[in-house]
Amino acid sequence: MRLRYPHMLLATMSMTTHPFFRPTGTHPFSPQLHHFNPCRSIFTILCSRPPLSKNHPLPSPLTSNGYSRSSHATVPRPVHLENPDENEKERRFNSLKYKLEAVGLDTGICVPGQYNHLLCPMCEGGESGERSLSLFIAHDGGSAAWVCFRGKCGWRGSTQAFADSHSLSTATSQVAQVKKKREITEEELQLEPLCSEVLAYFSERLISQETLERNAVKQRKYDDQIVIAFTYRRNGALVSCKYRDINKNFWQEANTEKILYGLDDIEGQNDIIIVEGEMDKLAMEEAGFRNCVSVPDGAPPSVSSKELPPREKDTKYQYLWNCKDQLMQASRIILATDGDQPGQALAEELARRLGKERCWRVRWPKRGKGDESFKDANEVLMYLGADTLREAVENAELYPIRGLFNFRDYFDEIDAYYHRTLGYEFGVSTGWNNLNEFYNVVPGELTLVTGVPNSGKSEWIDALLCNINEIAGWKFALCSMENKVREHARKLLEKYVKKPFFEARYGEHTERMCLEEYEQGKLWLSDTFFLIRCEDDSLPSIKWVLDLAKAAVLRHGVRGLVIDPYNELDHQRPSNQTETEYVSQMLTLIKRFAQFHGCHVWFVAHPRQLHNWTGGPPNLYDISGSAHFINKCDNGIVIHRNRDPEAGPIDQVQVCVRKVRNKVAGTVGDALLLYNRVTGEFTPVDKKRKQ
Repeated sequence: MRLRYPHMLLATMSMTTHPFFRPTGTHPFSPQLHHFNPCRSIFTILCSRPPLSKNHPLPSPLTSNGYSRSSHATVPRPVHLENPDENEKERRFNSLKYKLEAVGLDTGICVPGQYNHLLCPMCEGGESGERSLSLFIAHDGGSAAWVCFRGKCGWRGSTQAFADSHSLSTATSQVAQVKKKREITEEELQLEPLCSEVLAYFSERLISQETLERNAVKQRKYDDQIVIAFTYRRNGALVSCKYRDINKNFWQEANTEKILYGLDDIEGQNDIIIVEGEMDKLAMEEAGFRNCVSVPDGAPPSVSSKELPPREKDTKYQYLWNCKDQLMQASRIILATDGDQPGQALAEELARRLGKERCWRVRWPKRGKGDESFKDANEVLMYLGADTLREAVENAELYPIRGLFNFRDYFDEIDAYYHRTLGYEFGVSTGWNNLNEFYNVVPGELTLVTGVPNSGKSEWIDALLCNINEIAGWKFALCSMENKVREHARKLLEKYVKKPFFEARYGEHTERMCLEEYEQGKLWLSDTFFLIRCEDDSLPSIKWVLDLAKAAVLRHGVRGLVIDPYNELDHQRPSNQTETEYVSQMLTLIKRFAQFHGCHVWFVAHPRQLHNWTGGPPNLYDISGSAHFINKCDNGIVIHRNRDPEAGPIDQVQVCVRKVRNKVAGTVGDALLLYNRVTGEFTPVDKKRKQ
């Protein structure tokens, strides 16, 4: 009888002669095979090719003399002597090396008391020629034990220097036993072909009988129920078996080797698909993909935050190491794990071990118009069909690698840039029309400002910030170490109110700002500027400044940072680091901060002493410290004040734009501004491009 829905099938099966799950009572199984109670006993057979031990990389010695691959004999318990004779120790070690070399082990570089990694004479390290054999020689040179950790080899043995000798160290007895793996057969497990009810169950999931037979899916009876048996095979031989009951409870044969389900199907394949469960492996075959395997142990709850463990301690993913030869042949691995969080965590753990550079990932189709996606391959097959499943696999994406991108990943941002919906694509106006032709303020850039002392660098930056705040509403963080807070507040308020702070000589006959204007200005100050200041007598480092600037960006929405000046920072550096290297590293930190936070940075740096200065504006390469200042900045500006009355007004300031990396925002040229000494304002004189 064919049922429309699986849950109806299950209820029907419980009434058949071969029920898939008994309707009452507790589940009789745990993840250990010995809890089964079959008609005949199940014998434990020790595998001659064991996988890695999770406790220790070496076995205990297995023979009393010479070597053996299957003997169960053990070395007599070692006896410790207080003062071993060195000649006797050397004679014993030489005899031991002779026996080891007789079985093909190269002892030329071996040292007693250590683990030595050698080429296995039996498998010769496989195609990669890896040194997969671990040899331990006792401290006294009297005994040795070895094991090859290649999954297809597992050769092991032990020997002593003399048949009747006693080891002079306890180290050999402390070598952990390598747990031997069981060899199993279908007859021993009492596996049988699938009954019609189980076939109907798979049919409801669109898994055909042909696919089930090709993958040797079986069943097994237990009292009044039937469980599905997924057989794990290598080269056609049964290696392990995993069971599933009606409630999706899974368990495996105890003490068998962990391998990938469907391993033989990826032998020699360039493209491999890895899924999370056996049902998904079968579903992939229905979509035309036989080059697919499933992990045996499901998914972890989350990605591990620890570094990858060494091979011998990577117990959770030992099945990858046991199938290393097949996986290494693949140039493209498609991860089609479940779409939930554990499934994505599994994909990440697999990619970490297999190499993200050769991994792709499958995105499962959406359920209708919502954001929810189908969970796995079998779900897609059941609801959308084989063609959609095949399309999802064929459209797999490159697995993301941290720090490696494609322009496609940024198309949304590039589209917004093209349509000018990001804001400030051409930069923010400086507020001076004649300067806008050469320089505009773009978020995320670094502007270097220099000039001889008393040229008005800090005054010009303050006026620029006031203009930008009025035009675009930006907020700023100020690390101005040459200004006292009260004096800096006075300068900013004068530019904002456009009146002098005091009735003083510099105010001439202009009316001082009134109390109401002063109070309004204070509110503007507190809303617009945030101060970065070192409260003790130590000099702040650039990292200290950037950390506080980051806090200002995240907490207050700051869009601009002023660091004024460079020589007021702490520039201690390691003795082996040159000043040029230090400046390069410092500017890199500033640029990364600016780009990541979309914050424009103005960095003031003084020029070196100009011995032959003739009164003209200095060059950017005259900055004290390193040529990296001009090389790494996005914009380079020299502020120069006229000091010669015959050359023009002494309140005339020349803004020399000497570098603009972003041609959209400006170009090289000069603009003249007049400085109002009373209010600290700057007004444009004319437009004059440098010839």
